[in-house]
Amino acid sequence: MTETLPQIVARARACRLCEGHLPLGPRPVLRASETARLLIIGQAPGTKVHQTGVPWNDASGDTLRDWMGLDRDTFYDAAHIAIIPMGLCYPGRNPKGGDKPPRPECAPLWQDALRQALPAVELTLLVGQYAQRWHLGADRKPTMTETVAAWHDYAPALFPLPHPSWRNTGWRKRHPWFAAQVLPDLRRRCASLVRP
Repeated sequence: MTETLPQIVARARACRLCEGHLPLGPRPVLRASETARLLIIGQAPGTKVHQTGVPWNDASGDTLRDWMGLDRDTFYDAAHIAIIPMGLCYPGRNPKGGDKPPRPECAPLWQDALRQALPAVELTLLVGQYAQRWHLGADRKPTMTETVAAWHDYAPALFPLPHPSWRNTGWRKRHPWFAAQVLPDLRRRCASLVRP
């Protein structure tokens, strides 16, 4: 018997597979609805998202919403937008700076099951290298920059983006084509999927 989306989401939220590796304990953060036409796949929750249980509820989320041209209410309307990170739980801090990568156990367990239960999704945003590596596979370009620069190659179903972290501010300054060419297309496509 095939599981429904609510059943899969409930199982994902109850997951404790990586519990021994998570410094703040498990708190899977995701949103999904069978009517969502837009799917955002990012990296993993940060500490603020872990604390609030609200995906992209941080400065990176503010930047992502600006890139997409969406206000908070529209962004968090699960009827239109599903949010499923590569790692559902906060993975901990990297001693060299930033957060650790998503736990490797998470994506094989949840990505395909959740994606297959989202029948209305027309566009998936692949935010950052972890999402791009998993979902593009051999179609990914040698670097994240090249992958994002080739965003048209993945249309209409996929849209690769850099992570909107402040750590990538320098990248955005070095690549003005991102704001000039990629973001207008992203905003147009997002608007077409979340507004009547």
